Order: sequence, then structure tokens, then C-alpha cells
Amino acid sequence: MKTARIIEKKPIPPEAILVHGLPDVGLVGVIAASHIIAELNLTELAYMDSEALPPVAVLHEGLPHAPMRVFGDTNLLTTISEMPIPANSVQLLMNTLLAWGQSKNPKLTVSIGGMPVQNRQDLDVPKVFGVASNTTLLALLENKGVTILREGYMVGPQALILRYCAEKNMPAIALLAQSFYNYPDPEAAAATLKEFSNITGIKIDVTKLLEKGEEIRLRARDVMKRTQQELTKMKKTQEYDLPLYV
Repeated sequence: MKTARIIEKKPIPPEAILVHGLPDVGLVGVIAASHIIAELNLTELAYMDSEALPPVAVLHEGLPHAPMRVFGDTNLLTTISEMPIPANSVQLLMNTLLAWGQSKNPKLTVSIGGMPVQNRQDLDVPKVFGVASNTTLLALLENKGVTILREGYMVGPQALILRYCAEKNMPAIALLAQSFYNYPDPEAAAATLKEFSNITGIKIDVTKLLEKGEEIRLRARDVMKRTQQELTKMKKTQEYDLPLYV
């Protein structure tokens, strides 16, 4: 039986804001999380260890790192995965990550991702939609001017994060930007970060992110291709559907 655990390298601050940036459509969450880490100069605090993950080391500056890691400072924790989450292990890995996050009593859990739209190429500025784990946070999102995604499906890591937090009575929101399904979308990531700053008060300058948009698209092509394969296994295209219940 496969297992998973979070190994802490440094003390983890309690009651921080916890951001999840995981591979999804347009790699919106990964791009956003990567920019948060770089812009705020966050330190690596922990990493995921599991035989459910492929035997991969990510090299940065010649040194090996785990593909799924947690960065942070005293007020903010950010998880990022630099490789797709295997569809057949997503439940194990996400339950492990979320139970660990719950043990740190976060002030707020924020999941950042994309919402595939077929006319993305026609949109100059992607719109960001919000989902929340309770009605109080829905009202907060509305007060901040975020459009609520009232009907639809969520599939994959995003869905598990919101379901887990709702079941455990943990305060959580998801910020989902209109995005390409199978192309890296830094502009969508920038749109979510603007809303994140508006909601949390943590200022994230997205100027460099937008300036490096083409470079990011080129560097992220292979990860996007592998992510798309796993998303297909998770039935991600169901997000285009409408729920049956009225």
C-alpha cells in the first residue's frame, strides 16, 4: 500500500494563509505560486515524500529538490508542484497535503487555478471567479468584487481541496481564472494574483510575470503536456458541463 507524508525541514508558522498552486488547466496555479515564491522571496520549509510520486528530482542551481514543496514566511505558506499529480494517486497525495495543512490551523486556505473557456483567445483580460467553503467567505468574495461561480463542476486537486475544507469546517476559497485548457496561461495567473492581493492584503506585483509571459509559455510547454494527460484521466473536461440538479 502506497503512503505519503510531509517532511518539515524548518518550523512551520501556525495560522498563516495557505496557498495551493498545483498543476491544472493552463498551469495557472503553478505559475501563480512560482511567482509568489519568487516575488516574496519565500523559503523552502517542507516537501512531499511518497512512493506514489514518480522517482523524480527537480534540479535548481545544480541541487536536487522534491517536485512538490512548501515555501513560506511567518504569514504565508505556498505549496507548489513542479510535476503533474498522477491521476491514480491524487486522492492519497491531496488528503496527505490537506491533513498536514489542517494541522497548521491556517487562517485561510486559498486554491489558485484555471477555469477552461473555449473563447480564451478572444479575452484580453481573463475574468476570475470565486468559490468558497462557507457562506461567510462567499459574502467576502462578493464584497471584494469577485464573481461567484454558482453552478458547475470542479475536477481534480481543486475539487478535493474545497471538499476537504468544507467537510472539516476550514475557511477556504478558490480563485479560478478563465484560461486556456492546454496552454500555459501566465495572464490568467496574474489575474488571480490581483484578486488574491485584493482579498488578503498581501501585495503581489505581477509586472514581471506579465513581462515574462512568452518565456513562461515556452518553458512550461512540456509540463503542460504531461499535466494535460493526467487531467484527461481525471475527466477534467467535465468542467464544461452543467450540473443536473436544479
